[in-house]
Amino acid sequence: MAHTPPFPEPFDTHSAASLALQACDNIDSLHDVRLAYACIEQLVVPQHAGDSEDVHPIRTELSALMRLVNEELQRRIETTEATMQSLRLAVDKVSAAPC
Repeated sequence: MAHTPPFPEPFDTHSAASLALQACDNIDSLHDVRLAYACIEQLVVPQHAGDSEDVHPIRTELSALMRLVNEELQRRIETTEATMQSLRLAVDKVSAAPC
């Protein structure tokens, strides 16, 4: 199922500073997904010999979890890319504006 990312508004009253702030927020959300990956890694690769005895996820559960995390990661990457493109356009417009 394809998901259309929420693209930022085209450049109008958004300043480069507000777009940069939005880009930082988007990158922070990517860090949240990275933490989810770290959690999954701890489930899959036990850190201690006894860890594998405490958790018994089945393959279909892990597959579903990975699929959801991958979809969310892709959505957040697309949102961040769109914000960066808008920021690039805003900076180009400011640079091209006559003094």
